[in-house]
Amino acid sequence: MSPRSKKPRYWSHEVMERSDALDLERGVFAGSDPRRIAASLKRSAERSRRRKATPYQSAMSMLNFYINRAGKGLSASRKRVYERAKVELRKAFGRDVPRHRTKRERRAAV
Repeated sequence: MSPRSKKPRYWSHEVMERSDALDLERGVFAGSDPRRIAASLKRSAERSRRRKATPYQSAMSMLNFYINRAGKGLSASRKRVYERAKVELRKAFGRDVPRHRTKRERRAAV
């Protein structure tokens, strides 16, 4: 950190501010409603013309990036909101939400 700068600059902050993938709505990750977060990410991904992947991949990628960027500083309640937003995002894009099979079901499939 140089004597002139007041606080360190993180590359991840720069990505959130100037991402080539999505133009996010202000405060999208501040809300507590997973469905709203997912809807906002979907809108942003579908409107973006600069993304390199599908809208679903771009939206899910940005959500995962945000979760990973927060790291250990993310409270359990916020983590739950974002994990539920992933489920809502899958639903919004018509993707099946994975269901884990029981041990009995796995044995019967063989």
